[in-house]
Amino acid sequence: MSLPLNAPSKSGLNASPVVELRQYTLKPGRREALISIFDGHLIEGQETAGMTIIGQFRDLDRPDMFVWLRGFDGMEARKKALTAFYEGPVWAAWRDAANATMIDSDDVLLLKPAWPGAGFDLTDSQRTALPAYEKPSRDNRLSDIVVIKIHHLRPGAEVDFASRFETDAESVLAAPGARPLAAFVTEHAENSFPRLPVRSGENVFISVTGFDSADAHARHEAALAAAPAWQALQSDQVRPTETLRLSPTSQSLLGR
Repeated sequence: MSLPLNAPSKSGLNASPVVELRQYTLKPGRREALISIFDGHLIEGQETAGMTIIGQFRDLDRPDMFVWLRGFDGMEARKKALTAFYEGPVWAAWRDAANATMIDSDDVLLLKPAWPGAGFDLTDSQRTALPAYEKPSRDNRLSDIVVIKIHHLRPGAEVDFASRFETDAESVLAAPGARPLAAFVTEHAENSFPRLPVRSGENVFISVTGFDSADAHARHEAALAAAPAWQALQSDQVRPTETLRLSPTSQSLLGR
């Protein structure tokens, strides 16, 4: 399921030109309840409305965080899809139960592929049958983790950073045990569905990488720290990189 970061786009379940990265802060101990609602009841309704539910995850370092990604065919398509879903019967049936698990759902980055072909390739991805019970893994050696790095940049620096990332850092990121999956920059278009806020004034570059295990990721981080090309990229940031270590749920297209 990995995507070479300079690969051309394909048809089918492919890179959405608009992607949301959503990080939800939940009430203590309520993450499994939200995952059950989300995976069991909310995926099909959103995709019927015109979205792609790319991936949903447990944050391995923050036990009360739920992180997910969804994609759209464009900003106008986003407006239509979100209107259809949030005014439709599925959300009406499950919104109270879902909202009851949450403290905050407004940490949202609106993104677009960093260069042509840099979005997700989900062509061969399929969801498995929903298990009767999904036991969350707490083993630091668990397999199939997804790591999202959020690089905070100066205004207007995303294009240059993305170009240097593609040219200078791709070989480092594609080292053994790492699978580059996608890369994004901020989508600065006006929020087409203001009922759901997004973080404004952000200038980010985001990389998404898959790993066979948390141990493989730890080894990869050590290699990055020793790579001059990677260190040169870090100097362009206005604050430290955020690293999200994520374990996909059983119904996530990404990371399984």
